Amino acid sequence: MNKKTKKRYTELPTASQLEAELKRVRRKGSPSMRNIVFTLLISVCAIAALLTLVMPVLQIYGSSMAPTLNNGDVCISFKGGNCNRGDIIAFYFNNKILVKRVIALPGDVVDMDSDGNVYINYNLLDEPYLTQKAHGECDAVLPYTVPESRYFVMGDNRAASVDSRSIAVGCVAEEQIVGRLACRIWPPSGFGTLTADSN
Repeated sequence: MNKKTKKRYTELPTASQLEAELKRVRRKGSPSMRNIVFTLLISVCAIAALLTLVMPVLQIYGSSMAPTLNNGDVCISFKGGNCNRGDIIAFYFNNKILVKRVIALPGDVVDMDSDGNVYINYNLLDEPYLTQKAHGECDAVLPYTVPESRYFVMGDNRAASVDSRSIAVGCVAEEQIVGRLACRIWPPSGFGTLTADSN
């Protein structure tokens, strides 16, 4: 055996050196628990931001939207887009978020008789979502023309709801709107989309 061959054999790593190198490569190749937790945390924050900015989750308080929505129901709403008659919207009022149904659009003429029948542009409004009509708290002067960029809203529980019929609340401005309620996610028995005929 010549000197060059002997030198090559003596430079081979030992078993313990190979084992140490293998452990180092494995540690480097697989993410640490800290990296995994950090990635999960960033993902959760991104989802929460998306939900807050685009799809706010709202809990219903009170009975003004019964029987469509009840106290404790949890709903997802969507921001943006135009509101249509029959949509259920959430909006800011006196540092609170109220939930009501859009009854009339900008430029519509709203009227109501003593039995609680609602007329839009002098035509009786079909309201399949109601179980009972009521005149309720109304100090607005009717017939009433809805101003530009505003919406006339009412709760489905007409006897208990304080809404656009009250001059204290009035019509809802576009900038007050948090979003349109799209579906109920809680309780599980009530899971589903919210449409104009929801009940």
